[in-house]
Amino acid sequence: MFGSAKRTKRPAAFLDFAPGLLYPYRRCTRRWMSVRPEQPHFVPGSAPPRKKVTIQHLHALRAARTPITMLTAYDFPTARACEAHGVDITFVGDSLAQVCLGYDSTTRLTLDEMLHHVRAVARGSRTPFLVADMPFGTYHASPEDAVRNAVRLVREGGAEAVKLEGGRELAETVRRLTRVGIPVMAHIGLLPQRHVMLSGYRAQARDAEGALEVLRDALALEEAGAFAMVLEAIPHTLGAYISRRLARAATIGIGAGAGTDGQVLVWDDMVGTWNGHQAKFVRRFADVRGEVERGVKGYVQAVKDRSFPALEESYGMPKAEWERFEQTAGPLREEEGRAQNEVKAASAGAVVEEKW
Repeated sequence: MFGSAKRTKRPAAFLDFAPGLLYPYRRCTRRWMSVRPEQPHFVPGSAPPRKKVTIQHLHALRAARTPITMLTAYDFPTARACEAHGVDITFVGDSLAQVCLGYDSTTRLTLDEMLHHVRAVARGSRTPFLVADMPFGTYHASPEDAVRNAVRLVREGGAEAVKLEGGRELAETVRRLTRVGIPVMAHIGLLPQRHVMLSGYRAQARDAEGALEVLRDALALEEAGAFAMVLEAIPHTLGAYISRRLARAATIGIGAGAGTDGQVLVWDDMVGTWNGHQAKFVRRFADVRGEVERGVKGYVQAVKDRSFPALEESYGMPKAEWERFEQTAGPLREEEGRAQNEVKAASAGAVVEEKW
């Protein structure tokens, strides 16, 4: 039926309309809106699109002694930045509990809240390898519980791997996850999810016994199948030593020195938007907070002094059409005189037909 239907020929005056579309019969002109979806584009002469980062690629970087870059992202815009600027691993960390949701601890974050953010990041970060934190309480009860929750992060969220905080007590959980095909990034040293037990966010393994414990954790977790592990807040000599002792797993340092296989920072620490405590290992690579302050204050001032929006930032109407409108709608009341003068002043500069 549809294949035999006769197609209506468009008038010649409307041939500038998109090919293949018949309706509506009106002249189509560009209409730019702030909510228009971003269009992918390739700039001639720029670097070609990157290949998808995989576990094999990460291990190749480690073998070549090429540092791995990992950065947190919590929404579509930060994910797009990781996609566009060469990050190897995009990490949806449970730090979003504090920097995005205003909680006082990462332990407040729920799995459903994490899933919401993982989905947003997955839509924006396609090339980097995507790792999601498992929130506190989602992998501690049993390996079965961990598998069930990790499957949700992969299937519903779009994560490619999950990260667990803990030492060799999680070895069996790591085995179970990898056995069902879910890659695991381990996390040893300072464990933020256990900050109460650790009496705060303190550097770990500052003596020989503590360093041996962290080393044993690293070896056990690699043997259990972890493809990588975060080393947080440990002496730089220990970070380098563990990185050389491991046979396969890549080490990602955060406060573990430059001798690890890669580095990770929290987005808000890296761009300078976090107002809380700044750890010793944080380096701010931008002052986004300063730019945000300047922008917001400028906007507020422009609205207050009526310099925004300017005429060129406003839509107009042909003068004849506005006069017809006034004749139909009637004159403004006396108390509306000020508004009438403003309308006339604006319409005086809008004598050319607006393109929609």
